[in-house]
Amino acid sequence: MRIEEYLAGLPADLMSGDAAELPRRALEEALGFAGVAGESFCHVGCGGGEGLAAALRMGAKSALGVDSDPRMAERARAAAPGARVVCADALEADISGSSLVLFWFADPGVTEQMVQRFDGMDGARVLTLWGPLPGCLPDEVRFPYVLTRTPPRRAGSVREQVRAVFGTDCVDFVTAWEHAERYTRAVSPPGSKNDRFLTIIQTLSIWTSARAMGVACGDGIPDPIRAYAGIMREHFGIEFGHLLE
Repeated sequence: MRIEEYLAGLPADLMSGDAAELPRRALEEALGFAGVAGESFCHVGCGGGEGLAAALRMGAKSALGVDSDPRMAERARAAAPGARVVCADALEADISGSSLVLFWFADPGVTEQMVQRFDGMDGARVLTLWGPLPGCLPDEVRFPYVLTRTPPRRAGSVREQVRAVFGTDCVDFVTAWEHAERYTRAVSPPGSKNDRFLTIIQTLSIWTSARAMGVACGDGIPDPIRAYAGIMREHFGIEFGHLLE
């Protein structure tokens, strides 16, 4: 099956970020990078509350959790008794008093509308994973953790955004692999046995996306990209070939 079909077969709430929770280690790394101590922290899509608990443990002045699932909101209240947790839609909850917002959603319908909300917040910082807010330039990057100050600055081009995130004007195989490996290492639970599988998928996804946007290095297809696309096809039945044509 094509990679798009494989991804479409995964649970919708997992792909959107609604059901995806970061391991404790990744949360602490992300919050340490952002400097959560002393901040009015907000986790939009707080899930079971691990992010709220980590923020308070690391010295946040206050913690606000937002989740649209009542069961998750209850779990978050139990996990972080010192936090305020509201059961509300991410697009409607009042987060205006927050100085640091952790926001990790993959649904474009949510992320693009949230950018408009962040436009109305002055002097806050938004912490995302994998990439910056859509169409925006980050202010600090320690991949896969990305910080953007509000109101966010708009990127003049895809290449400008690539330069800000990856530190290079174009994406080659080494850049794609290095960043895919960082992301996989961050989001995988301890003892995970499918790190290499996820890294290969992420590498191919980064490079083919860069090629589609015209920011891949060179005109040809790197030999390692062809080789890993072949591995995915022969061993896992996942097809990337149509993206290399």
